[in-house]
Formats: sequence, C-alpha cells, structure tokens
Amino acid sequence: MIADRVHTIWCRELGRSDIAVDDNFFALGGQSLIMARIQVAFVDELGIEIPMDQLFLNPTVASISAHIESLETAAP
Repeated sequence: MIADRVHTIWCRELGRSDIAVDDNFFALGGQSLIMARIQVAFVDELGIEIPMDQLFLNPTVASISAHIESLETAAP
C-alpha cells in the first residue's frame, strides 16, 4: 500500500515515529531540505518522481499518497 510506504519515508526523513496520516508536514517540523530528501526517496523507493509543487500542495501522508495513486491509475 502506497500510504504505508510514504509513511515510512516520512517517519525516517523527519526522524519521528508518531506521524499520523493527516499530520501536516510543516507542522511536524518539515522544511525544504527534508522535502528534497523525501522527493529523492520517492524516486528511489517508489519509482515515481513527484514535483516539489505537489509536495507543497499535498502536505500530509494521506494527500500525497492519494496523489501518487491517482498518477498510477492514470498511467497507460
């Protein structure tokens, strides 16, 4: 499940284990350098490139997971 994998990445990169799927990345202490590491992890671990603007627009595990799933269903 994508949300589980995204959650694992966020926990690792934010150095926290208490992240809920609806917690806001920025409220958790996230900043641009951590976001860039998450972006790289998505490529390396999920095989998907997410533009930085989508990470800003989808600042929760739930919302970015839904975005990723929508891309997968739209792929030919």
